[in-house]
Amino acid sequence: MPEPKTMRAAVIDRLGDASELHLAEAPLPLRISDELLVRVVAAGVNPIDAKTRAGRGTAAAIESFPTVLGLDFAGIVEQVPYAAHPLQPGDAVYGMGRYPRGGGSYAEYISVSSMSVLPKPASLSFAEAAATPVAALTAWGMVVDLAKAHQGQRMLVHAGAGGVGHFAVQFARFFGAHVTATGSASNAEFLRGLGAHETIDYRSERFEERVRDIDVVIDLIGNVHADTGTRSLDVLRPGGLLVNAPTGSWPSLAADAAARGIRATGYNISPDARTLAVISRLIEQGQVRPHVDRVLPLAEAAEAHRLQETGHVRGKLVLRVDDELN
Repeated sequence: MPEPKTMRAAVIDRLGDASELHLAEAPLPLRISDELLVRVVAAGVNPIDAKTRAGRGTAAAIESFPTVLGLDFAGIVEQVPYAAHPLQPGDAVYGMGRYPRGGGSYAEYISVSSMSVLPKPASLSFAEAAATPVAALTAWGMVVDLAKAHQGQRMLVHAGAGGVGHFAVQFARFFGAHVTATGSASNAEFLRGLGAHETIDYRSERFEERVRDIDVVIDLIGNVHADTGTRSLDVLRPGGLLVNAPTGSWPSLAADAAARGIRATGYNISPDARTLAVISRLIEQGQVRPHVDRVLPLAEAAEAHRLQETGHVRGKLVLRVDDELN
């Protein structure tokens, strides 16, 4: 059968609040070069999506409207670069695009570099697979590549029950670190199930009164709430490391940390299938597991963004794009 020329997508016609997201017909993406055309079954929802929609995040790189948001996805290969490609039409895959450099994943199809796509782990549903790439790759970059998680290391993970946080806790524990995670009291059991040795209820306790001489802080909040970033400097040992991820959450990070003799850096994700392949093996071995808070239909993308912006999502939110295969 011939390929369709248009597809269903959740788009925005301008920057603004969540109500700007709506369903529309969009042109089918054109596969070029090393790209795969993938029929999207499920798409992950990330904080950067909501920030971009609102005019922050990567919004400056949007070239035209309407535009389709979304980074990570799970789906079925439709077209490949060449006949003997390792991935073939019909294969179940997952990965991460480069929106807004290309079309986003809140759509029935995405064209994406084959260097950013892998076979979907058999143990994961499409929704679980779509919840994995962005959060897991970010957590890996912070905990493993930068912090060098290892036996005996003392690590504090802020917002440990969130999308990146719940992977960060699992990776840190897997590599032997002693993990303390902040979260709400309602997430304490969830955090312990992920591998946290200690949990701190940020609503009733000051983490700086519970821990000290920490080697590494994985800061997924910054100073957007209760000066979490600045207060984190108080719990690090001299020469300790603070790794911060939220875009624009702490503009004075470098200067504040240097004044205290603390090493500090931000982090930006790379859609690297080689690293995702390592994470896939940990998933298949049962060492790591994504948690999906809720799956919403593509038509409810605006509601997914509203939920994301509350800051109280456990694990990840996912959009169901293909009703037949989910």
